[in-house]
Amino acid sequence: MSIYQFPGQTNYYKGKVRDVYSIANKWLVMVASNRISAFDVILPRPIPFKGQVLNQIAAYMLKATADICPNWLMDTPTPNSAIGKKCEPLKVEMVIRGNLTGHAWRTYNSGSRTLCGVTLPEGLKENDYFPTPIITPTTKAAVGHDEDISKEEIINRNIVSAEDYAMLEQYTRALFERGRQLAANQGLILVDTKYEFGKIGDEIVLMDEIHTPDSSRYFYADGFEERQAKAEKQKQLSKEFVREWLIANNFMGKEGQQVPEMTDEWINTISKRYIELYEKVIGEKFIPQELSEAEIYAAITKALEQMS
Repeated sequence: MSIYQFPGQTNYYKGKVRDVYSIANKWLVMVASNRISAFDVILPRPIPFKGQVLNQIAAYMLKATADICPNWLMDTPTPNSAIGKKCEPLKVEMVIRGNLTGHAWRTYNSGSRTLCGVTLPEGLKENDYFPTPIITPTTKAAVGHDEDISKEEIINRNIVSAEDYAMLEQYTRALFERGRQLAANQGLILVDTKYEFGKIGDEIVLMDEIHTPDSSRYFYADGFEERQAKAEKQKQLSKEFVREWLIANNFMGKEGQQVPEMTDEWINTISKRYIELYEKVIGEKFIPQELSEAEIYAAITKALEQMS
């Protein structure tokens, strides 16, 4: 993907998945690439239509939660791009978990009963529901791995004020509850997810993507209880299957480890899984659209002109 130069552009940042452009220090343009990352490493081959899937799910979910919390999004000029308000990011990610899965399960299975300062109840099996969803924040690392952190550390280290953190928790729980309702309507369980927030002046604003396969994990609701009772793996829609494939091939992003070969067949499988998630989460048929870089540039430029 080329690096664009938009009128009034003041900065450019290449994220793991998105290319982010600052415009006149007022707007952000995010172009969702087909890059895929796992264990904070960008994998060597892109996934067809992944950027469109992420961008369109995020736009749908931001609109569906705008009554709960103000968010950054203003426009989606192309299927893989978004324009919104530039915020000052808060340096924590608010991770919320409804079920004992993924990183939380790996921690629990190792014998630990504390995660990010939260005490975990005894007697849970993998994928069981928590009595109430738990918030397990991480620090937002500019480079390398995000790190688990407790609410107390966040406030003591003045990463976020106590007042702002209370608001973040309130928003996180309300957004997760709405996400669970939207998922349930589609026969899914929203298992866990993360939210990123920033500030415009004194106002806290929801940023980035929400409830996408890159930021969230979904289980199929149908047959969930039966699979739990038999201690079977849950049928899920998320990026976890990519992580599991990497772990099975001895890669967890650690120094000296080699990313396993990604065959054409495997790339196609990942792409189909992303499209499946789109159709399940949104409840609409996915319509793949491939625009040239010139078309993307023209559409974003036109949208910026209309906003100025």
